[in-house]
Amino acid sequence: MYRTHTCGELRLANAGQSVTLSGWVQRTRKMGGMTFIDIRDRYGITQLVFNNEINETLCDSANKLGREFVIQVTGQVAERSNKNNNIPTGEIEILAESLNILNEAKTPPFTIEDNTDGGDDIRMKYRYLDLRRNVVRSNLILRHQMAFETRRYLDQMGFLEVETPILIGSTPEGARDFVVPSRMNPGEFYALPQSPQTLKQLLMVSGFDRYFQIAKCFRDEDLRADRQPEFTQIDCEMSFVEQEDVLQLFEGMVKHLFKYVKNIDFSDTFPRMTWHDAMKYYGSDKPDIRFEMKFVELKEAVSGHDFVVFDSAAYVGGICASGCADYTRKQLDQLTDFVKKPQIGAKGLVYIKYESDGNLKSSVDKFYNSDDLKAIAALFNAQPGDLILILAGDKTKTQKALCELRLEMGNRLGLRDKNVYTPLWVIDFPLFEWDDEAQRFFAMHHPFTSPKPEDIQHLDSDPGRVRANAYDMVVNGIELGGGSIRIHDSKLQNKMFELLGFTPEKAQAQFGFLMNAFQYGAPPHGGLAFGLDRFVSLFAGLDSIRDCIAFPKNNAGRDVMLDAPSTIDQSQLDELNLVIDIKE
Repeated sequence: MYRTHTCGELRLANAGQSVTLSGWVQRTRKMGGMTFIDIRDRYGITQLVFNNEINETLCDSANKLGREFVIQVTGQVAERSNKNNNIPTGEIEILAESLNILNEAKTPPFTIEDNTDGGDDIRMKYRYLDLRRNVVRSNLILRHQMAFETRRYLDQMGFLEVETPILIGSTPEGARDFVVPSRMNPGEFYALPQSPQTLKQLLMVSGFDRYFQIAKCFRDEDLRADRQPEFTQIDCEMSFVEQEDVLQLFEGMVKHLFKYVKNIDFSDTFPRMTWHDAMKYYGSDKPDIRFEMKFVELKEAVSGHDFVVFDSAAYVGGICASGCADYTRKQLDQLTDFVKKPQIGAKGLVYIKYESDGNLKSSVDKFYNSDDLKAIAALFNAQPGDLILILAGDKTKTQKALCELRLEMGNRLGLRDKNVYTPLWVIDFPLFEWDDEAQRFFAMHHPFTSPKPEDIQHLDSDPGRVRANAYDMVVNGIELGGGSIRIHDSKLQNKMFELLGFTPEKAQAQFGFLMNAFQYGAPPHGGLAFGLDRFVSLFAGLDSIRDCIAFPKNNAGRDVMLDAPSTIDQSQLDELNLVIDIKE
């Protein structure tokens, strides 16, 4: 056999045993007539000792080993004289008696260590080497543990895991589909699923009652730290449930995973916040509630003082940063530059310093006297030492900018501790959102989301007022997942399609299979999906989901290791009846 033990297994209790280890050379050190080799595998590192006085030939062979050589060593376990308390095997070493080089290795393009010298691009190109690093491999081990435990939990709750197809029909409402040409059906295309949404609804019509799947999903959209073109969902659906049933069951699953993975107990029910309040107080439908610093709307309080910036703005709002009144002009200029970044979009920043002696100083002293500033400060319940930061402009854009400013101040004040977790349900989303450019309503979630029963009466007269039976799970400002109670009534579903601008013909062409199924007895049903990648990255304390995915894409959607996407041979194009015409 290649090994009797792994490189992370041996302890002082094994002293005197003859063992065989196999793995990769981590590092080599020469000290006088001794050569020390650290051998590494998935399980850990063990020190090997080659003694020139005992076996000169063997020691010479050890001196020729390079980093990442794959070797097999047999020897005796001995107690180390200079113990290493930083690793589990640090009390022992192997006195080498034989060495077998299983495979030589080129010098890697970056060091295979936790604190590597490799940049993102080079590590992505040589991802198979990057995965040898403990910090990356541990993320994938965590991913395995979470997926395994999720399956176990859902199985205990009566869910059945059912695989749904990867090649489906295109439904271009929402994000762009990835499409796949069909050789057997010239001129026609499959799509890769953005989610198994309609398929899991069909499973409810089929009577499966409780379904889940750890499903691959695909969306052709611009990338960012928490987005990849292919991602993984913990996808779930239940029959004969209302919103409360879904929230309770999956709140239980989230609590279970926190206990299993992080040993954190959440005994209380997760707080719930309406979408309206989330936008009003945090400017985001995924608020980070690890800290307060809620928005205060100021339009009425600050208007009528001849300050055109406030008087002409549709929205004026601010936040109060505790203990920041000592911010220097340089720091305030930095905050101004921050909110004026193109991706944030504010035109400027107004501040009010509530100094420790009780005086208030402001960048708008010309327009607001001391009493005016005190009245504004009172709206924030500000105290001496606090700093009030105010933005003005279009409501939606300004709330978004103020949200980013709030998060920036949370970072500066150390209020966004990655070891503190604050779960939250956001509920009562709008059913529709209006698109000014298209001059029509779009579904905020998807066309199958059920309206609140009490709001159905407003579907014709005031669609923007209608709330959805929808909910999102948010932790630390990250949307971990979301879902809704679905429409199961054909008439209501047809009404939804009509409001979204679907002709009966278009609705039938895209979703006829689902509408036809509903005519054979569809139960009330609902569900949700968690982003497994985001869930793992949250628990691992990562800023990007890439490092919890084995082979991710870069920000341009490319796999630089496989050099994909790439062109294909003309013969393949001919088989698919495709002609490439790239528009400039």
